[in-house]
Amino acid sequence: MAKNLDPKCKQCRREGEKLFLKGEKCNSAKCPAIKRNYPPGVHGVKRQKRLTQYGQQLREKQKAKRIYGLLEKQFKNYYEKAVKKQGDTGKLLNQMLEMRFDNVIYRAGLANSRKKSRQMVNHGLFKINGKKVDIPSCQVKTKDEITINPKNADSKLFADLNLDKKDVVSWIHVDPKELKVKIINKPTPKEIEQSFNSRLIVEFYSR
Repeated sequence: MAKNLDPKCKQCRREGEKLFLKGEKCNSAKCPAIKRNYPPGVHGVKRQKRLTQYGQQLREKQKAKRIYGLLEKQFKNYYEKAVKKQGDTGKLLNQMLEMRFDNVIYRAGLANSRKKSRQMVNHGLFKINGKKVDIPSCQVKTKDEITINPKNADSKLFADLNLDKKDVVSWIHVDPKELKVKIINKPTPKEIEQSFNSRLIVEFYSR
C-alpha cells in the first residue's frame, strides 16, 4: 500500500502547526514545530507571502491529507464518495475520515498516533464484531464492537495504556478493563475534532 514517506515533523512545519503525527514527541519540548516554527527548506525563515484563495484551499487539503496519512488519490476518493451522498459534502467527508478503522483505534486511545494505529491494524491486532480486520481504511459502523485479537492480548503495546485517564470522543465508548471499543453513533460536526476547514477542501475540488 502506498504511503507518504515524508518526515513527519517537516509536514507539521510545512502547515505551520502541530498535526500530532508522532505521538508523545508532539507534546514534548523537543517538537520541531515549536523549536523551528517556520517552513522547512533554505528559504523557510524568510517572510511568507500572503496566500491566494487557491493557496488557502490547497493548504487545507494538504493539511487534512497529512493528518489522516492519505495520498492524493485516496483522499480524492473520499471526496467523490461524499459528493454522491445527500447532505453537506464537507460534513460527510469529515465523517468518513473519522470513521476509518485506523482513526477509530487512535481516537479510542489504543495508539498514540494514527501512524501507530495503522501499523497495529495492518498487523491484525484487532477484530470488528469478532472478525479479524487488517484494512486501515475499513469504515466502521454504528454498533460495531472492536476487540483485541486474543493472540495479541498480552502484547506490550497494550500494557501501559491507562485508558481511564484518557479523554475519548463522545461517539466512541471504551471499556478500559476489557479493552473493548464500541461505536455509539456516527460523529456529528460538533463531535469531530479537526484543525482544517472542510469547506475550503470542497471548494478546491469543485473548481
